[in-house]
Amino acid sequence: MDIIFLRELKIDTLIGVYEWEKRIPQTLQFDLEIALPNNRAGQSDDIVDALNYAEVVQHIQALLSEHHFNLLEALAEHIAQMLLRDFNAPWVKISVAKLNSIRGSRMVGISIERGKRT
Repeated sequence: MDIIFLRELKIDTLIGVYEWEKRIPQTLQFDLEIALPNNRAGQSDDIVDALNYAEVVQHIQALLSEHHFNLLEALAEHIAQMLLRDFNAPWVKISVAKLNSIRGSRMVGISIERGKRT
């Protein structure tokens, strides 16, 4: 299985259950692993057969601008389902973290896996 990854993608967004979190953007860090539906890109060396990283980031940015999420868990689930559906990924691993939100901790977050890893 071929897996592409994006590490330490940082996006500022409104997220959380507290009133201040609904007004003050927080920086989230994303780490993504996305299984490819096939290995054609490695064989063809053609961008047409590859997954477009920029398109993945655009989809995540659009999701964050269109929806407010209270929980990182719900955000991670939405991203996972979007990648499975829109990019035909058979398996994804999504980690989402809030940076510097807990005193003494650099980040807190969640990591989920969805789909079938073959």
